[in-house]
Amino acid sequence: MISPLAYIHPEAKIGENVEIGPFVFIDKNVVIGDNNTIMPNANILYGSRIGNGNTIFPGAVIGAIPQDLKFRGEETTAEIGDNNTIRENVTINRGTAAKGKTIVGSNNLLMEGVHVAHDAIIGSGCIIGNATKMAGEIIIDDNAIISGAVLMHQFCRVGGYVMVQGGSRFSKDIPPYIIAGREPIAYAGINIVGLRRRGFSNELIENIHNTYRIIYQNGMNVTDALEQVRKEIPMSKEREYIISFIENSQRGIIR
Repeated sequence: MISPLAYIHPEAKIGENVEIGPFVFIDKNVVIGDNNTIMPNANILYGSRIGNGNTIFPGAVIGAIPQDLKFRGEETTAEIGDNNTIRENVTINRGTAAKGKTIVGSNNLLMEGVHVAHDAIIGSGCIIGNATKMAGEIIIDDNAIISGAVLMHQFCRVGGYVMVQGGSRFSKDIPPYIIAGREPIAYAGINIVGLRRRGFSNELIENIHNTYRIIYQNGMNVTDALEQVRKEIPMSKEREYIISFIENSQRGIIR
């Protein structure tokens, strides 16, 4: 299961049933769980923490130091959950003193050439398209789909169940359940197909649609729009998620 052509530091901790291909480099201060497959030429560097059942393709680099000039060699980690597919040439940098860790949850697909910068937090059930680049301290909530060649500004947040059009670039937050696209990026309706696939009822989808109709189409400022949402849209955890997301947005939401 472990190629004699791989290098594994004697202090690295490797779980059971782990397949490690030739020319893999595994550094010290690395912990790898059970049932992982690490393909040839992958690099698992200092501070990496990898859960169970992941598949890491050739050329991936996990745990490299941040591309941040403020980094001073502090002890930080890059933490990956379970059952992720990390395709060729994906780079996941470890954290800085800002948050101390970069986190990728479970059951994600990170396609070829994705970059996850320092202190980023990616939830679970996400699909990140080829060559998408995420800057430092971004947050992506669960079940988001980010298409290929997307550029995400530092500190931005993407809500859950979102679909972001390929080639987009943005420096504001994208609230949950919507499609974001065009140039410049903007709200382009709710992600009806994605929500139906995830088992959302027609009534709930309609309530989400009406919520965004108030927020985006009435010409009100955000504070007044959210107050109207509270008055007109039935209470649900989805409604509260939208309201909380927008009220806590540090960069403001896309137009």
